[in-house]
Amino acid sequence: MKVAILGASAKPDRYSHRAQKLLMEHGHEVFPVGPRGDEILGVAGWQEIPAGVDTVTIYVREERFLPVLDQLLAASPRRVIFNPGTESEVAMARLAEAGIAAEEACTLVLLNTGSF
Repeated sequence: MKVAILGASAKPDRYSHRAQKLLMEHGHEVFPVGPRGDEILGVAGWQEIPAGVDTVTIYVREERFLPVLDQLLAASPRRVIFNPGTESEVAMARLAEAGIAAEEACTLVLLNTGSF
Protein backbone atom coordinates (compact mmCIF):
# COMPACT_ATOMS: atom_id res chain seq x y z
CA MET A 1 0.00 0.00 0.00
CA LYS A 2 1.22 3.53 -0.77
CA VAL A 3 1.02 5.78 2.29
CA ALA A 4 1.76 9.51 2.47
CA ILE A 5 2.77 10.81 5.90
CA LEU A 6 1.75 14.45 6.21
CA GLY A 7 3.96 16.01 8.86
CA ALA A 8 6.78 13.48 8.49
CA SER A 9 9.74 14.08 10.77
CA ALA A 10 13.34 12.90 10.91
CA LYS A 11 13.22 13.19 14.72
CA PRO A 12 13.00 9.66 16.21
CA ASP A 13 10.86 10.85 19.15
CA ARG A 14 8.05 12.05 16.87
CA TYR A 15 5.04 9.81 16.27
CA SER A 16 5.23 10.44 12.53
CA HIS A 17 8.78 9.07 12.51
CA ARG A 18 7.71 6.00 14.46
CA ALA A 19 4.79 5.52 12.08
CA GLN A 20 7.03 5.72 9.02
CA LYS A 21 9.38 3.15 10.48
CA LEU A 22 6.51 0.78 11.35
CA LEU A 23 4.80 1.29 7.98
CA MET A 24 8.05 0.35 6.26
CA GLU A 25 8.47 -2.71 8.50
CA HIS A 26 4.97 -3.79 7.44
CA GLY A 27 5.98 -3.52 3.77
CA HIS A 28 4.14 -0.32 2.86
CA GLU A 29 5.61 2.17 0.40
CA VAL A 30 5.90 5.48 2.24
CA PHE A 31 6.00 9.07 1.03
CA PRO A 32 7.19 11.43 3.79
CA VAL A 33 5.62 14.86 3.21
CA GLY A 34 6.93 17.99 4.88
CA PRO A 35 7.57 21.65 4.10
CA ARG A 36 11.20 21.02 3.07
CA GLY A 37 10.74 17.59 1.49
CA ASP A 38 13.57 16.12 3.56
CA GLU A 39 14.72 12.53 3.13
CA ILE A 40 13.66 10.46 6.14
CA LEU A 41 14.86 6.95 6.99
CA GLY A 42 16.46 6.70 3.55
CA VAL A 43 13.24 7.60 1.74
CA ALA A 44 13.07 10.65 -0.52
CA GLY A 45 10.84 13.36 0.91
CA TRP A 46 8.03 15.26 -0.76
CA GLN A 47 6.82 18.82 -0.34
CA GLU A 48 3.35 17.97 -1.65
CA ILE A 49 1.03 15.01 -1.26
CA PRO A 50 1.67 12.80 -4.29
CA ALA A 51 -1.19 11.56 -6.44
CA GLY A 52 -1.80 7.84 -6.43
CA VAL A 53 -1.38 7.17 -2.72
CA ASP A 54 -3.89 4.84 -1.06
CA THR A 55 -3.77 6.43 2.39
CA VAL A 56 -2.71 9.76 3.87
CA THR A 57 -1.93 9.69 7.58
CA ILE A 58 -1.90 13.13 9.17
CA TYR A 59 0.50 14.31 11.88
CA VAL A 60 -0.06 18.09 11.78
CA ARG A 61 -2.58 20.25 13.62
CA GLU A 62 -5.67 21.54 11.85
CA GLU A 63 -4.27 25.05 11.29
CA ARG A 64 -1.30 23.55 9.39
CA PHE A 65 -3.41 20.99 7.57
CA LEU A 66 -6.28 23.13 6.26
CA PRO A 67 -4.04 25.15 3.88
CA VAL A 68 -3.16 21.90 2.05
CA LEU A 69 -6.66 20.39 2.12
CA ASP A 70 -7.27 21.19 -1.56
CA GLN A 71 -3.96 19.51 -2.40
CA LEU A 72 -5.08 16.44 -0.47
CA LEU A 73 -8.43 16.36 -2.24
CA ALA A 74 -6.65 16.61 -5.61
CA ALA A 75 -4.43 13.63 -4.68
CA SER A 76 -7.66 11.65 -4.15
CA PRO A 77 -6.46 8.97 -1.72
CA ARG A 78 -8.76 6.10 -0.78
CA ARG A 79 -8.67 7.16 2.90
CA VAL A 80 -7.27 9.67 5.34
CA ILE A 81 -6.29 8.95 8.94
CA PHE A 82 -6.43 11.79 11.47
CA ASN A 83 -4.05 10.83 14.27
CA PRO A 84 -4.77 12.07 17.81
CA GLY A 85 -4.52 15.86 17.99
CA THR A 86 -5.07 16.39 14.25
CA GLU A 87 -8.85 16.10 14.16
CA SER A 88 -10.73 18.56 11.92
CA GLU A 89 -14.50 18.72 11.44
CA VAL A 90 -14.02 21.00 8.43
CA ALA A 91 -11.65 18.57 6.73
CA MET A 92 -13.80 15.55 7.59
CA ALA A 93 -16.81 17.20 5.97
CA ARG A 94 -14.87 18.12 2.81
CA LEU A 95 -13.44 14.62 2.54
CA ALA A 96 -16.92 13.09 2.94
CA GLU A 97 -18.24 15.37 0.17
CA ALA A 98 -15.42 14.14 -2.08
CA GLY A 99 -16.17 10.49 -1.28
CA ILE A 100 -12.87 9.94 0.53
CA ALA A 101 -13.04 7.77 3.64
CA ALA A 102 -11.69 9.45 6.77
CA GLU A 103 -11.19 8.19 10.28
CA GLU A 104 -9.89 9.48 13.59
CA ALA A 105 -7.45 6.81 14.69
CA CYS A 106 -3.83 6.18 15.58
CA THR A 107 -1.76 4.76 12.75
CA LEU A 108 0.58 3.06 15.22
CA VAL A 109 -2.31 1.31 16.95
CA LEU A 110 -3.87 0.30 13.63
CA LEU A 111 -0.58 -1.23 12.49
CA ASN A 112 0.10 -2.99 15.80
CA THR A 113 -3.39 -4.50 15.92
CA GLY A 114 -3.41 -5.65 12.29
CA SER A 115 -6.30 -3.32 11.38
CA PHE A 116 -4.41 -0.86 9.17
